[in-house]
Amino acid sequence: MEYASKIILFDKASQVFEAERAAGHKLVQCHGTFDLIHPGHIVHFEEAKELGDKLVVTLTAAEFVNKGPGRPYFDDALRSKSLAALECVDYVVLIPYAAAVEAIELVKPRYYCKGKEYADQSNDVTGNIADDVKTVERCGGEIRYVGSVVFSSTKLINNNLEHLSEENKEFCKKLAESYSPDKFRDAVENFKKLKVLVLGDVIFDKYTYVHVQGLTTKNRMLSGRYEEESIQLGGSLAVYRHLSPFCGQVDIASIIGTESWLEPLLHEHEIGKQPNLLRDPSFTTIVKQRFVELSKRSQELGKLFSINYIDSQYQNEQIEAQLIDRLFESIKGYDLVVVTDFGHGLMTDKIRSFIQAEAPFLAVNCQTNSYNHGYNLISQQYQHANAFSLDEAELMLDAGKRALDPAADLERLRSKLGSHMAWLTRGAKTTVGLDSRGNASHCARLEDQIVDTIGAGDAFYSLAALAACQDLPIELGTFLGQLAGAQAVRIIGNTESVSKSKLLKGGMSLLNF
Repeated sequence: MEYASKIILFDKASQVFEAERAAGHKLVQCHGTFDLIHPGHIVHFEEAKELGDKLVVTLTAAEFVNKGPGRPYFDDALRSKSLAALECVDYVVLIPYAAAVEAIELVKPRYYCKGKEYADQSNDVTGNIADDVKTVERCGGEIRYVGSVVFSSTKLINNNLEHLSEENKEFCKKLAESYSPDKFRDAVENFKKLKVLVLGDVIFDKYTYVHVQGLTTKNRMLSGRYEEESIQLGGSLAVYRHLSPFCGQVDIASIIGTESWLEPLLHEHEIGKQPNLLRDPSFTTIVKQRFVELSKRSQELGKLFSINYIDSQYQNEQIEAQLIDRLFESIKGYDLVVVTDFGHGLMTDKIRSFIQAEAPFLAVNCQTNSYNHGYNLISQQYQHANAFSLDEAELMLDAGKRALDPAADLERLRSKLGSHMAWLTRGAKTTVGLDSRGNASHCARLEDQIVDTIGAGDAFYSLAALAACQDLPIELGTFLGQLAGAQAVRIIGNTESVSKSKLLKGGMSLLNF
């Protein structure tokens, strides 16, 4: 079709735009997702076109769209064709980046147009508008705010198209009755008031990538070719990183060793100066090395086997006393203590007793793993927690049941620990949340495209703990946790932390009814 010639490749677009500028044409640029073209878009484009000679619409590629599950509803090809079919649009370029900076640098427009609502930069939940303005000005252009008619693609899609499961749609629609997108944003922004202490085992996750070649001919064991490896901040450090973008202050208390590779890594992530991150030369810093393979058939990372570097005999009463003394001086200055108890040695009986007695608000995640299977049950290690989050295996072990009644068994444990809020995460199955007022929340997973499930529970727990501390409704706490978990399963291990802007954008989109 004739309009297909308007769609140009990212790699070749700069030459086209240079030629247009050389011909004396003023380029005007609009940028976005443009998932469902509506009258508001048409007016926006027409008003933008009036500012110059050629209108360039740059389009965020699907893999970088952060509007929640099922978005974009239309794929890259259909969205590109829909835009190119508009008479006022001269060029369409698909942009393989999450933000607009690279798109602006590509086009170098005379005028870069955003909707009038963005004239107030606080309306941009991504926080990217300031970078956009700087980039436009650096490239010699001006930003203009246009669009006299406003509609919402997200609201139209949420109400009229089937991009969500029926369960998720009903959950979000009901939550939206109490929490509009703006009210949701305000609730998340209020986390800035919180001072949080993370207490728990520091773990470093090493991913060793191999290409499996098959079985050896003599011993019939798995053989693989080494490709590369990376080391990531896991355990309590992962939770610390998840919480940091949301809260006014986040500190960490734990024990690490003095290995030569450790300090440069901590310095890289600006964690090394944490005053309650104690060093002990006799302590073996915990490393969990996983041998993995990138799958050719799916996005999910294939895990082959794991080696744990843990000192099972570690005891140091001096370090234990030092940590308690330091926390005794500072703990009342925090609003929330987030415990990540992996059962790897930090959380001794004395430290557990101290933290239960002194924490202003205590959230607990008491994890079961291959190292402590059956020996780190929350009801045996703790007598009280204001909030907690467990997975299905952890609740099964605690209840002593092979077959759970999820809500009933979670309520039994919540009541036993005197918890205000409790969550049961269940992977692909519906997450359950309960509070002390008798309210229950059931939310299905918000992401079906799984890359790696490692760290998803920590991400859920981090946001749920903040919600519990702020006494937000159990439905909202569950939703926040699920949004964080949905991000985490798209990330390999703990290579990235939960993005506040992505969480806000996804949550606000899902609540836009």
